Amino acid sequence: MSDRNGDIAVIGAGIVGIACAYYLAKGRASSKIVIIDPRAPMSLTSAASGENYRNWWPHPIMTAFTDYSIDLLEEISREHDSRIHMSRRGYALATREARPEQLLRELQTGYGPEGAPRIRVHEGASAPSYTPPVSADWRDAPEGVDVLQNRHLIRRHFPTFDPEVSTILHIRRAGDISGQQLGSLMLEQIRAKGGILAPARVTEIARQQDGFVVTARGPDGEDKIRAAIVVNAAGPYVADIARMLGESLPVENIFHQKIAFADNLGAIDRRMPFSIDLDGQAIDWTNQERQLIEEDPATAWLARPMPGGIHCRPEGGDLGKWIKLGWAYNRTPSEPRDDLPTDPNFPDIVLRGASRLNPRLKQYYGRLPRQITHYGGYYTMTKENWPLIGPMKTKHAYVAGAMSGFGTMAACATGALCAGWVLGKRPEFAERLSLSRYNDEIFVRQLRESASRGVL
Repeated sequence: MSDRNGDIAVIGAGIVGIACAYYLAKGRASSKIVIIDPRAPMSLTSAASGENYRNWWPHPIMTAFTDYSIDLLEEISREHDSRIHMSRRGYALATREARPEQLLRELQTGYGPEGAPRIRVHEGASAPSYTPPVSADWRDAPEGVDVLQNRHLIRRHFPTFDPEVSTILHIRRAGDISGQQLGSLMLEQIRAKGGILAPARVTEIARQQDGFVVTARGPDGEDKIRAAIVVNAAGPYVADIARMLGESLPVENIFHQKIAFADNLGAIDRRMPFSIDLDGQAIDWTNQERQLIEEDPATAWLARPMPGGIHCRPEGGDLGKWIKLGWAYNRTPSEPRDDLPTDPNFPDIVLRGASRLNPRLKQYYGRLPRQITHYGGYYTMTKENWPLIGPMKTKHAYVAGAMSGFGTMAACATGALCAGWVLGKRPEFAERLSLSRYNDEIFVRQLRESASRGVL
């Protein structure tokens, strides 16, 4: 057994825990910070990140939250010579509805009462004011949203999309980053300020008059880590850590999967934005395949209507060859496992689903390349799909969790907000992102009854 002392113990070395430690180290340079996790940094849920970011949400508070995080990402990109590989070609949200009134109302609501100037509608076959996503440089990208509502215009700028697409919402303050580079950079800064990593699994947290004693078991035995402040950033295990403090958190874990593979046939334009098919669909099975699927109770659900939200994007820049596909169709909560429950049928499912918006992907039916990665991670979510950032009921304990599928994009804002709660400096919207929002039952009910929760 060994004893360690720290001013702040951050439990969890995913991108969110690292970001909390980073901004706490910046705000309290004299504090000794210990990050506790049995795994290598960013090797669980963060390793499965899509590494995307966006400021498109159905509520203005979430928009403000992610705008804040993108501001901080831009600051890091400028300060560190683009090390995090921040690019910005946007999100292209596609639907076959010519007049998607509900979607447009959600767009206007999400950007708030003063957001109208950020939304540009293009209804003609030509749109001189529309800037296509030619450049990947985030500094060249326009702000706001372009709404394309003319099929000829859409075919001109998105020629590989399904010709039935009638509306595209092109979210412009959106793109991708290297989450691994972001985490590595932050860890370097944390270590430079005296922070340390403790490779151990937390087994107990005892409350004492002057703080906490965190018991953790690592490769060399049991550690007792004393800290005045505890930050619970344990990702899919955030509820387990809360229980050690005698608390419960309103979260659940839902496992989602992705694939990445070498696009040797050039099915996807390297300049295509992160593209999302918003429409539900029936998966493109042959009649024979559909019959076999329907006959098996374990797979019959794959022959029924499936939700929208399937996404595709190029991976590796303009000169790369890889693409990523994802589809968050799972709705069943589960307990987190170290051996991730990937479904061997998922690559074929997501490929066929993505081929509806990107028909050129049909070239890969039955012939996905050997260069393929199938991976997954847990979306730790509240029912309203908002994060939990701020004080727990236990004095001097804080939570930074329930980051769903937006952990990488929101990590900077989460870390800064967590540090703000500790230091007494935080934006106005911080209260609504904390556990205190559950004191307002009407507000939470409105969030949960919303038609869209922003899950991708």
